[in-house]
Amino acid sequence: MAHSHHGHAHRHAHSHGHPPEGNSEQRIAWAFALNAGFAVIEIIGGLLTNSTAILADAVHDLGDSLAIGLAWILARLARRDPDTTYTYGYRRFSLLGALINSLILILGSIWVLSEAIPRLFHPEMPHAEGMIGLALLGVAVNGYAAYKLSAGSTLNERVLNWHLLEDVLGWVAVLIVSVALLFVDWPWLDPALSIVFTVFILVNVVRTLRSTLQLFLQGTPEVGLSERLRADICGIESVENVHHLHVWSLDGEHHVLTSHVEVHEDVSLDGLQRIKTDIELRLAPYGFQHTTIEVELKGERCRDRPLDRHRELYQ
Repeated sequence: MAHSHHGHAHRHAHSHGHPPEGNSEQRIAWAFALNAGFAVIEIIGGLLTNSTAILADAVHDLGDSLAIGLAWILARLARRDPDTTYTYGYRRFSLLGALINSLILILGSIWVLSEAIPRLFHPEMPHAEGMIGLALLGVAVNGYAAYKLSAGSTLNERVLNWHLLEDVLGWVAVLIVSVALLFVDWPWLDPALSIVFTVFILVNVVRTLRSTLQLFLQGTPEVGLSERLRADICGIESVENVHHLHVWSLDGEHHVLTSHVEVHEDVSLDGLQRIKTDIELRLAPYGFQHTTIEVELKGERCRDRPLDRHRELYQ
């Protein structure tokens, strides 16, 4: 039996151009403080103005605050170092936060629709002047929070940004309606605009949820990435084949690669080292967080292939 040569190339590289983790945590904390504080103001204002739309937004904002608080906790957890239980670290908890927040936002949007649609048929005239003041404050507070989160690039921050953008658009709708109600007796404008904006946000969040689910289920983070990687590695001299190539993402930003690389059976130790160096150079532009490459000789049994399948291939 031929002697097996296995080489492992391990590299830990960090993607460039991303903001420091502490900045992400600070942005989420800001968004939580602003959202939670303003939710209390909304409840008081909704009662004073007799506006069911504002009260609905208050309940929605309380849900947003819960989601943002959860995201803040998970962002802190994601910074913990790897251990014997989570050997890749805790970054994937941030992805879990994005998934939970997407579901909360979808449920919240469905709830808003369930409240707004019946209100089309039984509208009530609120206190328009008070609504204008609250709407201006709502646009300012939620707009500032959304601006703070817009600097982030994590999936968690993107989902939270949709939370806040929904609030901003909702308050724009309240502002438009409240100004219009000063001149016309059309109380149905409030639920009508709420429905339009909620559907818009719901469509975009469903798209984000789909990409989050794909990453959560360890799908390839980018279309065509596996094919490009295979072509790059196969382009190296003495490389015969690439198999068991797996690419997935820890949190939407930090990706992981594992692969088996098959080389000529007569490659020398120096040649093997050159191949490993070439692989490292070709993978460098991708900025993987973790890479594991196993080098196999041509015709050598791959231990990740069933033995019967190996016999069929190499007999």
